[in-house]
Amino acid sequence: MTTLEKCAKVQGAAGEKSLPSSVRHTADATRGLRPGRLREEISMRVKLAYHANCWGPLGGNAVGVTSITQLTYRTFGDMERAIREIGEAGFAGTELFDGNLLDYAGRYSDLRAALNQSGVALVAGYCGANFIFDDILAEELARIERAAAAAAELGAEHLVVGGGAKRAGGRQSDDFKRLGAALDKVVDIAGRAGLRAHYHPHLSTIVEGPDEVREVFKHTAIDFCPDTAHLAAAGGDPAAQIREFRERISYVHLKGWQREPFAFTPLDRGDLNMAPIIDALRETEFSGWIATELDAWPDPKQGAEVSMKYLKQATRPN
Repeated sequence: MTTLEKCAKVQGAAGEKSLPSSVRHTADATRGLRPGRLREEISMRVKLAYHANCWGPLGGNAVGVTSITQLTYRTFGDMERAIREIGEAGFAGTELFDGNLLDYAGRYSDLRAALNQSGVALVAGYCGANFIFDDILAEELARIERAAAAAAELGAEHLVVGGGAKRAGGRQSDDFKRLGAALDKVVDIAGRAGLRAHYHPHLSTIVEGPDEVREVFKHTAIDFCPDTAHLAAAGGDPAAQIREFRERISYVHLKGWQREPFAFTPLDRGDLNMAPIIDALRETEFSGWIATELDAWPDPKQGAEVSMKYLKQATRPN
């Protein structure tokens, strides 16, 4: 199975297919950790958020196939329910896809009310784009600008983008430069909206493995949002990459990962040991928002609660 096929397989409907019983707990991930309290922020000075993408199938707007400026990511689910259950699981913030944010255009007060009632802050919006095709770049950036304005309207601090298209004929020699130049335009868009911009390396793009991550950051000033599962699945060492890029990291995605069968998991299970990653964040004195992410899970709230239980232990003092 190709990387793209694996990535697509994971992004199925959470309610349609449960993960197999062979998902394994990583014993080392919690060994020696001590219990903490809900929303504890003492030891690492971090705030804990949870992405709302688990509350329904993941996809995009079909109209974007013929109108690039409308090609947003989205979770096909009830975002107000997601926000409520994220708060009930103990998380203080959330991240939403651009399509879900823009669904509230003209009625942002409804989304703001859902956030306030749940005690949850909107921390970030997430957008994706090809970024390397000059003919459509302006359309993509116009969409990102609309999403940035929506996120800022709702009090977010961060704008995360992923992308960098894989061409049918293979990568061209200047694609990293094209991507870097486009990402610098995203930095400008975010700055005008009062947000901080981050690039999220992602499976199925031209930036997957460690060498590709290093190469793209030679060509852009954008911050690095490490996604632990995507980095590990592409052959990287997330803890080492956090140390390597410590000066460019101000927002983090934590996600568990299982090799076979390929799946993303809550933080306490799978093949990716989270303990060295938490150690790297602690050693680099990371402070700010950490967003846990899980693309699909049979019971989204239960998945969030499992990861919160892990985080309460993991972020306590050593």
